[in-house]
Amino acid sequence: MFGIGMPELLVIAVVALLVVGPKKLPDIAKALGKGLAEFRRAADGATETIKETLKTDELKKDMDGIKDALLHEKDEETTDDDQTQKKNGNDTSHTANPGSHD
Repeated sequence: MFGIGMPELLVIAVVALLVVGPKKLPDIAKALGKGLAEFRRAADGATETIKETLKTDELKKDMDGIKDALLHEKDEETTDDDQTQKKNGNDTSHTANPGSHD
């Protein structure tokens, strides 16, 4: 778990038994277990929140990419339509305004 083997756990248990005493040790161990379980649940919840946020950001980037691709295609179609009109002699981009004097 934390790189702690059986000998280390045995030493920790013996020290805890000496410090706390045999009567209070089970209660303290139970409270410690509950605390660790609560910490693990909170950490899992935070991890899930982070994963959801990353998924949301990834989806947003994908949507932006799709939007840009569609806009780029639309710009190409507009350019193609303009070129087709120029070839056919229907170029309206250089027509004079009725009220202007060139």
